Amino acid sequence: MTRSATVVGSGPNGLAASVALARAGYRVRVIEAASAPGGGVRTASLTLPGYRHDVCSAVHPAALSSPFFRAFGLDRIDWIVPEISFAHPLDGGRAAVAWRDLDRTADALGEDADRWRAVVRPLNRALAGVADFTGHQLIRMPRHPLTALRYGLRALELGTRLGYGTFRTAEANALYAGVVAHSNTAQPTVAAAASALFLLAHAHSTGWAYPRGGAGAIARALIDDLIAHGGTVESGHRITDLSALDWGDPDAGDLLLLDTSPRLALTLPDVPAVWGETVRGYRYGPAAAKVDFALSGPVPWANPDVANAPTVHLGGTRAEVETSENAVAHGSVSEHPYVLTVQPSVADPTRAPDGHAVLWAYIHVPAGSGLDPTEHVIRQVERFAPGFRDRILASHAVSAQQRAHENPAAIGGDILGGAFTFAQAFRRPVVSTTPWRTPMRGVYLASAATPPGPGVHGMPGWLAARRALRDAGERAELEDLFG
Repeated sequence: MTRSATVVGSGPNGLAASVALARAGYRVRVIEAASAPGGGVRTASLTLPGYRHDVCSAVHPAALSSPFFRAFGLDRIDWIVPEISFAHPLDGGRAAVAWRDLDRTADALGEDADRWRAVVRPLNRALAGVADFTGHQLIRMPRHPLTALRYGLRALELGTRLGYGTFRTAEANALYAGVVAHSNTAQPTVAAAASALFLLAHAHSTGWAYPRGGAGAIARALIDDLIAHGGTVESGHRITDLSALDWGDPDAGDLLLLDTSPRLALTLPDVPAVWGETVRGYRYGPAAAKVDFALSGPVPWANPDVANAPTVHLGGTRAEVETSENAVAHGSVSEHPYVLTVQPSVADPTRAPDGHAVLWAYIHVPAGSGLDPTEHVIRQVERFAPGFRDRILASHAVSAQQRAHENPAAIGGDILGGAFTFAQAFRRPVVSTTPWRTPMRGVYLASAATPPGPGVHGMPGWLAARRALRDAGERAELEDLFG
């Protein structure tokens, strides 16, 4: 008799788990609350006809180094790998630019050239070791211990106030600040520095890639493979109580995997008290409030290099960015917030009509905030691209409050799957050598709330599926399923 697997949630992690289990011979059913599958890798017409916007994630620095996606087949998706990974404009038409070419980036940083190389080069030269160390859980012996040690020591340096002496120029400090702010946590912290090092290692090696046509191309490739192996996807079906879900017989080897908040597992019967209390104590962090723009033309950046960068960090100097992030950590929003923007039309003309463009942007806000970010974003873009407002044809905003309502996994609007802290790097959502496995038989956690955490790399889903297959006594290696 064929064993079955039910996966709740069709984000990249749920789909990664689904594909792996379907290839292992399970009859897989994916259940998605939204009207269309894809979760964090969905693309839709949010503003005007002909304009394609990414609903959540837009650029995917970890995708090209992900063991899961490399085994699945990177060539199944038409990746755009820009020569500029990201840019950070400063006042007066200046800008710092992170090219994929490390030396080109460093040479433009003046007295910080050798310092920038010293931070990044040991990591991007050992990217396989970085991906192994950061792409799993931390409670284990890494395969490349020297790389892990270098990574950890550098994070300890940059994640404290001692790290303020690492860079001297405004440009190098701005480049670093824009990357470290992705972590949406107080500054400086070791966890945020570790996140920045991961992103920088990829920026100067595989690059910050994104799919032609939008993030939905990732979901389509995974779903096509799932269907080819007998799986199904049901959209528009929100599960709020797992005790009412018929997911099969765990005694017969049937599985339930959750690409959701771990809290959903607490609706199952017979949840052990200690495990339940631990999951309830898992902390969620600040949120993101997002706005998408349909534009009559490209953003009129004052600096020409910024016009060629798909990813742009806005916020001014390092001190300004840190002030913005620390305000959010303390429950407020700066008048001049850090803005993470993506202009996919720079290299992907399929995203808007001829000559037009789309812009994706979000700011960090306290959890549960109802703030509409539109005006905050416009003011910051205008600061570095005068005339931007005149090019807006339409916009679509989603507050943190709305995101939490639309996606029950985004607690309070948190898009990272949990507060990004040092302690929770080890506790996602429990401290365990097998955090994907729950105490309930046949039930596994497969979301960004489990190691290795947020990002479009599919690893939490793959590691959950591998754990389930191993528990069932089956071979569970990527080459066995995708070779």
